[in-house]
Amino acid sequence: MTLFRLAISALFVLSSIAMAQAKTVWVDDQLYLPVRSGAGTQYRIIENAVPSGTALQVIETSDTGYTRVRTPKGNDGWVSTQYLSDTPIAADRLKTVSRQLEQAQTELASLKEQLKDISSERDTLSNAESTLSTRSEELQQELRRIKSIASDSINLVRRNRELLEDNQKLRNDLEVLTAENERLEAGKESDFMLVGAGLVLGGVLLALIIPMLKPTRKTDNWA
Repeated sequence: MTLFRLAISALFVLSSIAMAQAKTVWVDDQLYLPVRSGAGTQYRIIENAVPSGTALQVIETSDTGYTRVRTPKGNDGWVSTQYLSDTPIAADRLKTVSRQLEQAQTELASLKEQLKDISSERDTLSNAESTLSTRSEELQQELRRIKSIASDSINLVRRNRELLEDNQKLRNDLEVLTAENERLEAGKESDFMLVGAGLVLGGVLLALIIPMLKPTRKTDNWA
């Protein structure tokens, strides 16, 4: 039974030591804490007057009211547990909060500046959008005008082509009429020649016939 209790006690101590090794404590407010070589006031001081707010690494705890710690200087010793705190002292917490507040204020100022830049960029983009909208409307009007001109040009080209076709048709008709006129003129000349020849022939015939129609005088034999 005694061995069992000793084993339990040993496990408890080892567990306490293991938990203590992962723990950090701070010297309490308004205090200069001496570090001793043993767990009691009878032991010599190995580091004097550790100031308030100093972070100490816990190495071991005991039931005597002392805790074995390691100081920032690397000294291992015992200090009174009642003067240790699991949280930083109020002054250090205030400093930490002040630093956090200053950081937050700096970040806030930076965010305000970014917001100002973003607002300026938004206004610039808004103006650019308005300008682009106006330019887009102008381009649309220009496009409509160009389409109208192009439509008129297409109509003019089509009308010009129709006029060219009509002109070509008229030329063809003129050539046909010219050829027909030339044929008629040639026919008239032929008719005139035939009439002339007929008249000449008729004159010749008359010249031959008329003398034959005149009576011949008989010779007066009684004379």
